[in-house]
Amino acid sequence: MAPPPRQIALLLMAMGGPDSLENVEPYLLDVRGGRPTSPELVEEIRTRYRLTGGKSPVLEITREVAVALERRLNASGAARVQCYVGLRHWHPFIKDAYAELLKDGPDHIVGLCLAPQYSSLSIGAYVKKVEEARAELADETPISFVTSWHRHPLLIAAIVGHIRQTLERFPAKVRAQVPVLFTAHSLPERVVAMKDPYPEEVRGTVEAVGAQLGGQPTRFAYQSQGRSGEKWLGPSVEETLDDLAHAGHHHVLVAPIGFLCDHVETLYDIDIELTQLARTKGIQLERIPMLNASAPLIDILTSVVEAHESSLVH
Repeated sequence: MAPPPRQIALLLMAMGGPDSLENVEPYLLDVRGGRPTSPELVEEIRTRYRLTGGKSPVLEITREVAVALERRLNASGAARVQCYVGLRHWHPFIKDAYAELLKDGPDHIVGLCLAPQYSSLSIGAYVKKVEEARAELADETPISFVTSWHRHPLLIAAIVGHIRQTLERFPAKVRAQVPVLFTAHSLPERVVAMKDPYPEEVRGTVEAVGAQLGGQPTRFAYQSQGRSGEKWLGPSVEETLDDLAHAGHHHVLVAPIGFLCDHVETLYDIDIELTQLARTKGIQLERIPMLNASAPLIDILTSVVEAHESSLVH
């Protein structure tokens, strides 16, 4: 008689965001580790969410990904997989999702952040949240983490496809010369001294995509620098857009390769703020669509998780 299939709990993790305009301030309080945010900054961030739908779409998208991914993994794998969603800075918090998954008695837990490039300040912080939950619940269930898939062939192919699709928004005669401006979320510059792999992994994604774009000109910049007062990684998208304008470019395609789904950094920082800045410089700026809960992302994550499961067995 065959043994029962292994029960795997797959904890999908994302940053999260406020689920209403009223919750912008408590959300920021969590992001800032309990340090209060000035009323002016709270109102500024609230305005960003007001202009982009009134709340963060991250939870809804991540739940959609979880449902589709669970279905796919159970259709193709030998193990029984159940997906759970935990957010780093809003409900459902990672610690609550972890307590929930334990009720189902998994044989193994796999943690997967919806970000392809590793940094100790981003994905490392998710792992820390999980370890805190384990300690609080005195749990010893075997656990492992998928920490990086920044050069996964399916990820690269999906980004390349979106770039080619978006290039069609520009006049046919200029498409081959339109610069592709790759972006990733900036981090404090101290990650360089820490020998953090993030800048190298971001560069790896950019290089892998660029290699498939042929002669298309490309640039890279960091976006959405924080307000912490310390120096953040650059160059910034604003500086780079200025350089492109001075070089005589009137068309720019933005490809945020550090993000998988839409949130305020794409919907406001790029679609509103950067687009308006580009307009003042006489530049037509277009952004590639995010993968969100699309079939290509489910394909990517299925491959990533199955490869991880295989490594656990062998």
